[in-house]
Amino acid sequence: MKKKITKEEINELDRYFRLANYLSVGQLYLLDNPLLTRPLDIKDIKPNVVGHWGTAPAQNFVYAHLQRIIKKYDLSMIYISGPGHGGQAVVANDYIDGSYAHMYPEFKEGDETSLKKLFKQFSFPGGIGSHVTPEVPGSINEGGELGYSLSHAYGAVLDNPNLIACCVVGDGESETGPLACSWQLNKLINPETDGIVLPILNLNGYKIANPTILSRIPKDELFAYLQGMGYKPYLVKGDDPKKMHKLMVETLDEIISYINKIKKESKTHTFRPFYPMIILETPKGWTGPKEVVGTFKSHQVPIIVNKENISNLKILESWLKSYKPEELFNTDGTIKEDIKSFCPPLEKTCGLNPSTNGGIKKELILPENLDKYALKVKRGQTQSEDMRNLGAYIKDVISLNKDNYIICGPDEALSNRLNHVFEATTRKWNTKIIKQDELLGRNGRVIDSILSEHACEGMLEGYLLTGRHGFIHSYEAFVRIIDSMVSQHAKWIKMAKEIPWRKELSSLNILLTSHCWQQDHNGFTHQDPGFINHLLPKKSDTIRIYLPFDTNTLISTFAHISRTKNYINLVVASKHMRPQWLTMEEAIKHCTKGVDELSWASTTNGKTPDIVLACAGDTPTLEVLAAVSILKEKKPELKIKVINVVDLMKLESNDKHPHGLTDKEYDKLFTTNKPILFAFHGYPNVIHELTYNRTNKDMHVRGYIEEGTITTPFDMRVLNKIDRYHLILDIIKYVPKLQKDKSLQEYCVSMLEKHKKHITTYGCDMKEITSWKWK
Repeated sequence: MKKKITKEEINELDRYFRLANYLSVGQLYLLDNPLLTRPLDIKDIKPNVVGHWGTAPAQNFVYAHLQRIIKKYDLSMIYISGPGHGGQAVVANDYIDGSYAHMYPEFKEGDETSLKKLFKQFSFPGGIGSHVTPEVPGSINEGGELGYSLSHAYGAVLDNPNLIACCVVGDGESETGPLACSWQLNKLINPETDGIVLPILNLNGYKIANPTILSRIPKDELFAYLQGMGYKPYLVKGDDPKKMHKLMVETLDEIISYINKIKKESKTHTFRPFYPMIILETPKGWTGPKEVVGTFKSHQVPIIVNKENISNLKILESWLKSYKPEELFNTDGTIKEDIKSFCPPLEKTCGLNPSTNGGIKKELILPENLDKYALKVKRGQTQSEDMRNLGAYIKDVISLNKDNYIICGPDEALSNRLNHVFEATTRKWNTKIIKQDELLGRNGRVIDSILSEHACEGMLEGYLLTGRHGFIHSYEAFVRIIDSMVSQHAKWIKMAKEIPWRKELSSLNILLTSHCWQQDHNGFTHQDPGFINHLLPKKSDTIRIYLPFDTNTLISTFAHISRTKNYINLVVASKHMRPQWLTMEEAIKHCTKGVDELSWASTTNGKTPDIVLACAGDTPTLEVLAAVSILKEKKPELKIKVINVVDLMKLESNDKHPHGLTDKEYDKLFTTNKPILFAFHGYPNVIHELTYNRTNKDMHVRGYIEEGTITTPFDMRVLNKIDRYHLILDIIKYVPKLQKDKSLQEYCVSMLEKHKKHITTYGCDMKEITSWKWK
């Protein structure tokens, strides 16, 4: 028989709820007079009130009830705030339960002075932001750019069987693409080995100025939608706080019992349950001024209080007093003891849950000896697939880290040649499997069975933010779908580094393949190297960009980035058959330097070069070396210095990027006065930007110039003038002594004409290209 909730318990919840709301309003408006010990004066109000109210009261309501169930059931729970600008609500709850003062000792007194600090800092210069920023204890989702809360929640519970991630989803947020997709992530969860996500859809009716779709459709349609997504919805609806408290208590008690049943049955059954969720239908701006409650006008600052609207002071004062602060605070501004004792023990609070700031739970174990994975190379003769070979290394990383490493990607693991990883694991999948399916399993380490870059990136971020390891791989062109999402993570890392109590986390590692030079078969839509440009302006202490050009440089690079912390590492690699260039020993040495002369390819014999040929990326390196081999045969007297760049940020000055070469180092490699022809994987402007302040201005760059179609691999290079023949034609332009002899130019033009005729006749590249070998 269910135990009925008592009137005293309802009152406890309501006092907590009123206190959280009072603190939320105070943070929004007040500079002084936090206890209303005298009538409000305009001097007590922030001169520029910045922030939002609409979502705060519903989140305070949820948080109050989470405090109760955490304490009652001894739960391990984290709170994820999805709606935008709910920062003051989470800060308020952290302040009440003591987790805020634990992280910020200047608030430990919890008195009137502490309240003043708390109120002033919110959305104030030198203070904290209006979102649930990294400064907020317990946060792993800022909620500035909407849509990622639910995927972060699902990533957090992976391999975390005792964790419940309560994720409040805004009804406006639910209209975003990433969030709409994230409802489906329950199909990947194994309730035996993973935790539980408890979504709470806050149906408050409005976005900034428009109604929300889910609030305006009939309830049976809403229930059908959520049930179709695999959830068991519970409706908690109303606007009377005390009635709502009773309903929420009954609902959460039932849900915890249901979750326990799911966990228990998961040990003996492999069924996929309908997971619980709550539809919390409350007025927008609940408990606020009656003029704006339940309207879109409560979204941001519900009443304007300034010198021009001084009469609104009375409305604000009346609003604050409606929460009965005299019942919430002692005379010195400390919180009444019975409200504090309502909260769970400090170590059990959402704000101090180790999953949100425990640092790395277990260090990543990496294979000790890269020689095991080394490809034996006959320089320029051996052909192999770099990504396939990397897969053998990653397979062993998985074997060494069975419960704290994941691989994410939108249905591309096999396409991207990571075949070997499936010798150690499967794809993660927890719904129907039929006979012809392959490589599916409940506990797979490959998050590959959902076709959404957003969902994959979000789960990986949630996994990393809770102290584990992994990487995401993608077609190069389609990683652009998560441009903004990665930007948000970069901002998180930047801020987290500045917070003393935030612990280091494993880097976000992004592996791009199926790149623009290998998308001849899919066409123009699949050709876009612009993610490099996107990352380039981010903070130099966060961003790293690598362009390994064969198997051994790729494995060396990947092993390196896997050890790093608090970075975003981008690696662009080949998945098709390519010539192999360096032994593992050479590769490790070359990658450690990041940029160096390929002395075995240069023709200077220690003398001053006529031209510097630089390259970055597997395809540009291939074409530069092919051009050099032609020139060695046809112009053996030409002195060429060949430089390869793996670590792109080496090109930037050391005073702008920690990896950058000094001017002296750069000048020694690239010379101060000889022409440089740079064949680059991506857009040419990247190299010009990185080298803008260098001494040698005689820089000419060939790269992707937005020319593409369905064609042959070599024709992609010809279209963008990065092929060996166009490179030689450029060299003729930049080395005056070559201009007298027209035979070399005529040779290149004739080969380009032959190429064009061959592909339009036979539909494939000519033998001179496909059978070429380094000499």
